[in-house]
Amino acid sequence: MNGSVRLARALLQQDLVDELRLMVFPIVLGGGKRLFEGGVPPKLLKLVETRQASDVAILTLRRA
Repeated sequence: MNGSVRLARALLQQDLVDELRLMVFPIVLGGGKRLFEGGVPPKLLKLVETRQASDVAILTLRRA
C-alpha cells in the first residue's frame, strides 16, 4: 500500500500488519504525517532486509 498513512495506522492499531516496507528518503522537510504516533500500540519488529535504490533506503520489517 502506498501513500495512505491513515489506512496504515488503522491496520497497525487492529494488529493486522505482518510486514512493513518503509522507503526512507534522505530529505528533511520539517513536517508531515507520522506513521507511528499516539494510538498505535508498540509492536516488536525485526529488520529482515535493507536495500538501496538510488538515494532511497528500503527497509523490510516483520513481526518478531
